[in-house]
Amino acid sequence: MSVIISSPVKELIVSDLAENITGSEIIKLAWEVNAKIKKGEQIYNLTIGDFNPKIFPIPAELKQEIITAYQNDETNYPPAEGVPELRSAVCYFLRRLHGFDFQSENIIIACGARPVIYAIYKTIVDPGDTVIFPVPSWNNNHYVHLSQAKAALIETKPENNFMPSAADIKKHIKNAALICLCSPLNPAGTTLTKESLTEICDLILEENARREPGKKPVYLMYDQTYWTLTFGNTKHCDPISLRPEMKEYTIFVDGISKAFAATGVRVGWGVGPKKVIDKMKSMLGHMGAWAPRPEQMATARYLVNDKAVDAYLADIRKKISDRLTAFYKGFHRLKSEGFKVDAIAPQAAIYLAVQFALNGKRTADGKALSTTKDVTKYVLDEAKVALVPFYAFGDSDESNWYRLSVGTCKLEDAEEIISSLRCALKKLI
Repeated sequence: MSVIISSPVKELIVSDLAENITGSEIIKLAWEVNAKIKKGEQIYNLTIGDFNPKIFPIPAELKQEIITAYQNDETNYPPAEGVPELRSAVCYFLRRLHGFDFQSENIIIACGARPVIYAIYKTIVDPGDTVIFPVPSWNNNHYVHLSQAKAALIETKPENNFMPSAADIKKHIKNAALICLCSPLNPAGTTLTKESLTEICDLILEENARREPGKKPVYLMYDQTYWTLTFGNTKHCDPISLRPEMKEYTIFVDGISKAFAATGVRVGWGVGPKKVIDKMKSMLGHMGAWAPRPEQMATARYLVNDKAVDAYLADIRKKISDRLTAFYKGFHRLKSEGFKVDAIAPQAAIYLAVQFALNGKRTADGKALSTTKDVTKYVLDEAKVALVPFYAFGDSDESNWYRLSVGTCKLEDAEEIISSLRCALKKLI
C-alpha cells in the first residue's frame, strides 16, 4: 500500500515585474461604485472617462459603416500597421482639420490609444532609462513600471492648470529618453499654452543638438486624444506646428475614442517618424494589438465623410461644453456660499478639475475627514457623487483635487448633483 505524503503548498512565484505591478485606482473605485449601484443606491457616477452610448451614441454614419463592413465579410487579419485605407484616411483627416502634413508611412493603427502608448514606451525606452512626465497624468506611472524605466515626476500645480513648464522639465532632461505630455489633459481637462509648449520644444531641440552623434535623442510622446474637444477660446497647439524640427522627435497618440464617443470601437493611431513607426509596427504585430478589420474599414470610410464628421464634432463639443460649464458654475456657487470647494474653468476634453478642501472637517457623528480617501468616501456615501481623486493619476495622496467626468451624465443631472453636494457639505462641521 503506497503512502502519499503531502507537502506544504508553496507560494507561487511570478516575475518581479508582475509581482510589483498595481492595478488601476480608477477601476478599483469604479468597482466600489458599481457595488453600491447593484445594492440599489442612486449614485451619480462621474468617475469613468467614457460615454454613456444612450446619451452620446457614436455617429450614425460610422455605425452603419461598421455594419456594412461585417456584411462585406471584412473579417480577416488586418496588416500589423493598419489597413492602407485607414492610414490614408487618417492622413486626410489630420491634414484637413489639424493642418498636419504626414504620409501613410508615418501612421500606425492599433486597438485604441493604450497599445500605441505602450508601443512608444517599448520602442523608445530601455530598462533604466529616464522618462519625464507630469502628475497628475494618465497611466504614465504604470507604463514606466512596465518598461522598467526610471520615473522623473513633475508635480504640477492648479495655478498652472496642472501643466508642466520647460523649467520643470529642464531639471531632468539631461539623461532622459522620453518626455510624456498630454494636452488636452486627462484628468484636468486643461491644455498647454502655445508659449509654454514652444519653450518645451526649444528645450528638447537644444538637448538633442547637445547630444553626441549615435546617442539616442530625447523623444516627445504627445497624447492629443482629446484635441477635437476644445471649448470657448481654447485652441489646441502641437509641437510640430510650433517647431517643424520637432517632427523628427515627436510621436503623437490619437484616435476616434473620445472625438466620436467610440471608446468601445477600439480604433486608435500613432503618428511619428517613419523609423519609430516601423519599430512600433513590429511591437504591435507581436502583441496582436491591432484594431479589428471591420472597424478599421468603417473608420476609413467615415473619416473622409467631411459633412458627417463636422456635424458630429460640432454637436458633441456643444453637449460636453454645456455640461462642463454647468458643473463649473455650480461649484463656484458652492464656493461663493462659503464651502471649501473650487474648480478650474473648462478648456477641453470631457473633464473638470474640482477641489474639495475638506481635510480637518468632521461629520455630524464626529468622524474626522483626515485624508483624501476619507473625503472621497464621504462625498460618495453622503452626496452619492463618485469622483476620481488625482492620486489615481500618480499625484500625491495629499492632493485634494479630483477629476469629474461628464460623459455619462445628462445636462439636467448637473443641478441635481450640485444640490446633493450642497446638502452633504452643510452637514460637515
